[in-house]
Amino acid sequence: MTNTLKLGIPKGSLEESTIKLFKKAGYNISTSSRSYFPKIDDTEIEPILIRAQEIARYVDEGVLDAGLTGKDWIVENDADIEFVQELTYAKSGSNIVRWVLAVPNDSKINSVKDLEGKSIATELVNTTKKYLKNNNVSAEVEFSWGATEVKAPKLVDAIVELTETGSSLKANNLRIVDTVIESTTQFIANKKSYKDAWKKKKINNIAMLLKSALVAEAKVGIKLNIEEKNIEKIVKNLPAMRNPTISKLYEKGWVAIETIVDETIVREIILKLKENGAQDIIEYPLNKVIY
Repeated sequence: MTNTLKLGIPKGSLEESTIKLFKKAGYNISTSSRSYFPKIDDTEIEPILIRAQEIARYVDEGVLDAGLTGKDWIVENDADIEFVQELTYAKSGSNIVRWVLAVPNDSKINSVKDLEGKSIATELVNTTKKYLKNNNVSAEVEFSWGATEVKAPKLVDAIVELTETGSSLKANNLRIVDTVIESTTQFIANKKSYKDAWKKKKINNIAMLLKSALVAEAKVGIKLNIEEKNIEKIVKNLPAMRNPTISKLYEKGWVAIETIVDETIVREIILKLKENGAQDIIEYPLNKVIY
């Protein structure tokens, strides 16, 4: 009998970015708008599309062996799970996301203390209630089924809403008062499943490949040719995960150098390399970086 890992894939805002990450990690997932059971090119994995809000609960209960969801929903569901790997990616980028307390621009609410006796709409009800309790504030918290940004001030005094950039809040004439909780995507496992040797190894291998794909997104590879006499002034200014790889070329007096650098600094590095005699410079993307 073939071992199978039941894996929760978040449906909704994280779905597309999660499937792209899996592809970069080496797993091809194909979905259908009519099915919650996507196909994957690994017979040992049984993926199930479930809303991120529910994955932590299903992993806790053992319905799923593992899954990807936000730390916010783990906290919201008070889920007792195994944290396997933090994966910092979101709907539109790799930033940490925040649930923030927001009010209309002209509101007199300037701190959590000003919420005493007020009303708040949010999808993150339990976490918001804990936040208020920790600040010794008594306020009404109601569940929001969506379109939360438009509810203040006509329906409620304030909202607690998820944001990556804050642009949606600004567009709805809202300002941020405080951060309730920060969240990143987490790869989690059921505690019983994680004690099973086969499942633990499978889960850890998937986590490693996903993490390596994320790390690779922030880095690029560089290859270049340089005369041997210029090696020192090139290498001392060339970042690398350990040390650059240097190999001799067939042409006497020349070497090839290869290294990995952060994408954010590569444009400055390429200019310096050229100034110091580098030729035939090639920049290339990476799929995985495993330390």
